[in-house]
Amino acid sequence: MTLYLVVVAAVVAVIVFKLSVKLDVFLAQRRFAKSHGTQDAPSLGGDAFGLQNFLRMKRAMDRNENLDLLSSYFSEWTHSSTFRSRLVGAEFFNTIDPENIKAILSTKFADFDLGLRHDAFYPLLGDGIFTLDNEGWSHSRALLKPQFTRQQVSDVAALEKHVQNLIELLPADGTVVDLQALFYKFTLDASTEFLFGDSVESLRAVNPSVTNSDNNEKQNQSRQYVSAAGKADFATAFDLSQATLAKRIVFQKFYWLVNPAKFQTANQTVHKFVDSYVSKALALSQDGKDHQSDRYVFLEALVQDTRDPKVLRDQLLNILLAGRDTTATLLSWTFYLLARHPRVLEKLRSALLEDFGPTLNHPGKKQINFETLKSCTYLRYVLNEVLRLYPSVPQNFRIANKHTVLPRGGGPDGTAPVFVRKGQKIFYSVYIVHRRTDLFGPDADQFRPERWSEGKAWAWEYLPFNGGPRICLGQQYALTEAGYVITRLLQLFDTIQPGDDEDKPLKKGLLTLSHVNGVHVSLKKTT
Repeated sequence: MTLYLVVVAAVVAVIVFKLSVKLDVFLAQRRFAKSHGTQDAPSLGGDAFGLQNFLRMKRAMDRNENLDLLSSYFSEWTHSSTFRSRLVGAEFFNTIDPENIKAILSTKFADFDLGLRHDAFYPLLGDGIFTLDNEGWSHSRALLKPQFTRQQVSDVAALEKHVQNLIELLPADGTVVDLQALFYKFTLDASTEFLFGDSVESLRAVNPSVTNSDNNEKQNQSRQYVSAAGKADFATAFDLSQATLAKRIVFQKFYWLVNPAKFQTANQTVHKFVDSYVSKALALSQDGKDHQSDRYVFLEALVQDTRDPKVLRDQLLNILLAGRDTTATLLSWTFYLLARHPRVLEKLRSALLEDFGPTLNHPGKKQINFETLKSCTYLRYVLNEVLRLYPSVPQNFRIANKHTVLPRGGGPDGTAPVFVRKGQKIFYSVYIVHRRTDLFGPDADQFRPERWSEGKAWAWEYLPFNGGPRICLGQQYALTEAGYVITRLLQLFDTIQPGDDEDKPLKKGLLTLSHVNGVHVSLKKTT
């Protein structure tokens, strides 16, 4: 009996202790919230555990309608720019308020981390700028930033042979072709050449009869450390690994459930491929040899700053992942919209021909380069508008690493600050921000590049390349690459028409924003 009472007393003591700790935490949170004048944001509702919300979101994702569902939450369900919701037991925030996004990405940058991204992406990406927080991220950015100076990203000469490979695959008789599939291959080819000095040439794999138009073919062969079969294996493996990463991040804290054998094998193939280039670059650097005299190679420059093979591999893969799909989707949505807006197509093509003529290096016209592409005003307006309607990264999230406050979203009118507990997630969607009629006008859902000529300046309302300390290092490289491809294709094709009759694109909004079914168009060459 005495032992029984001792056990009961011990259990009661433990319960009382845990309740007192929770009470202390609760009271501390209340004091923090009160001291900052916070008020609750509206709640989406649903069941207390958030199972209904989870099932609703899962159904939407299965139908590739998750961005539309999220848009409806803001416009039809809550009528607020910030709301609370529950998903499988956890409370989180969703916001499309530019001031809150500014706080998350800039003014309160130190209060937020990437959360699970590192662990979910580690099997492929390791420790790199895209996955790390705090000191690891700061070190990565300091290491990589010098490689994205204007001099490095302004060289477009290396793109031309990949453009030629692309053109060889485009029927000139109006036959429908999926440009999105080809753009993904193009950007992989261009990115691997920029990073490794040797392209995987996935476009040439589609049509092996294509000859390499590069005048420095012999110099290129000196860089080719991997066979054509090895490059094809890498391209396939990288696609599989990247698709699996998107699924892992959707599963959030259960990311570890998505770890199929094919994913593990693909990661090994990708790592082996990159390691071969890293080893060669380190060996050349050790011997005092390099190839930088003929053109810039990201890896060879990076070896001058670090000789750690894993650091080199991880950073290369982080840049490849972050840059390859974003530029491919920008190009894909550009041609999707141009095919459906002949007025814009004609105006853009006229502007490009006025500056550059109908052929590459046309006599009496400007050379196509970083400066001239940037100075082509209407091209800039078109790219801005494409990125507004279809931002490459449509949504993102951060996790509070301490108790903090968002500047707006609380109270009946949504203007009071909001308390955010340590460990809470905040999702933000630039896709929806970019379509807010109160910010971009009643025609915010329409493709109208001229809005960028009307004198209105947008700051945190327009974030195609993120913002704050984590703003995209490669944005100028991406815009230059996209501008070059658009210019070269419009020099050759004067007619671009939709290859389908869809009224509304089916969007796949995971890591990047792509078209579920591809971008099918027909092109006809100029006469």
